[in-house]
Amino acid sequence: MPLALLALAVGAFGLGTTEFVMMGLLPDVADDLGISIPTAGHLVSAYALGVVIGAPLLAAVTARMSRRKVLIGLMGLFVVGNAASAFAPGEYALLAARFVSGLPHGAFFGVGAVVATGMVAPERKARSVSLMFLGLTLANIAGVPVATLMGQHLGWRATFLGVSAIGLAAIASLALLIPHDHTQAPRVGLRGEVAALRSLPVWLALGTTVAGFGALFAVYSYITPMLTDAAGYADSSVTVLLALFGVGATAGNLLGGRLADHSLRGTLFGGLTSLIVVLALFPVLMSTQWSAALAVVLLGTAAFVTGSPLQLMVMEKASAAPSLASSANQAAFNLANAGGAWIGGLALAAGLGVTSPALTGAGLAVLGLGVAAVAAVVDRRRVAAPAGRERVVATHLPEQAEAVRN
Repeated sequence: MPLALLALAVGAFGLGTTEFVMMGLLPDVADDLGISIPTAGHLVSAYALGVVIGAPLLAAVTARMSRRKVLIGLMGLFVVGNAASAFAPGEYALLAARFVSGLPHGAFFGVGAVVATGMVAPERKARSVSLMFLGLTLANIAGVPVATLMGQHLGWRATFLGVSAIGLAAIASLALLIPHDHTQAPRVGLRGEVAALRSLPVWLALGTTVAGFGALFAVYSYITPMLTDAAGYADSSVTVLLALFGVGATAGNLLGGRLADHSLRGTLFGGLTSLIVVLALFPVLMSTQWSAALAVVLLGTAAFVTGSPLQLMVMEKASAAPSLASSANQAAFNLANAGGAWIGGLALAAGLGVTSPALTGAGLAVLGLGVAAVAAVVDRRRVAAPAGRERVVATHLPEQAEAVRN
């Protein structure tokens, strides 16, 4: 694996840290700015909105630029957004800064995945994507806890200055390690990138991401009350348990990358099936402390096994112009975050119990598995298309070959 993947992982580490650290800093930010915690919660939504808007927009705007320059520019915008967050004088300025911080998130992962797969042999593509995502999962183990402690002891503004420093380190790493020869401007341009999104298999892959990761966030959004009210953990233990989720996510990410290089669709089906089983057992596992800790690890592992396969599948379904589709998959991930949390909240609001979001999550995972199955059927039909129709689907030849392989 090329050393350049380390530069992408450093950027992913910074993005993952700033995305999730706000959850732990909400009380400190609310007290300092004189706002309520629910109001401060809008700062989380502002970042997610920036991701959803910025992912396809920035990928489209930069379609004709060198991908190496795009990655460096995106991390520059990331540094600006986090520095602005550190010096924001009030609530609305901080909201705007958080929105700017989120803009480069999806495009960085999208373009970075294209660059990562372009630097390795075809049989190592999924592993290259998983190594870039390693920075994101490690952020949940080390970046977020350390940044939260920094905010609690030095003030929340120091946290965002620290994250800005990570962004500067990422820029230096990208400039030094990302080669020029693999990252020149793609020839298809904006029109080709947009055309790639017209493919039904691309949309089915994006739908699988929304449903599959919606299942995760339906549960993870409410994991703290499950651990305290159902499993009986003290509030002070939650941070350690969330780090266990990061351990599981890291293991699942690396495992998924390795398995997907052998069978992309098989790994996706296996990961979604495992997630259904874990979520279905979640209410039982939350009955004791030791099994609850195990459940947190298994949740991270099962969910993130599907991360690299889904990213690679979207890219291969839009193989002629993958940057925009790859970035759109990151927007889908954040839609899953918002949608899953909302659906899990409906179960709680209906009085179904503190562990009820797990069952709604299992339902979403079943939906994701169903969408993935439909995608497999569509691929088989494209492969089996009569000779007279081959010219109609000629633009999808790479994805046909992938369907045969899996």
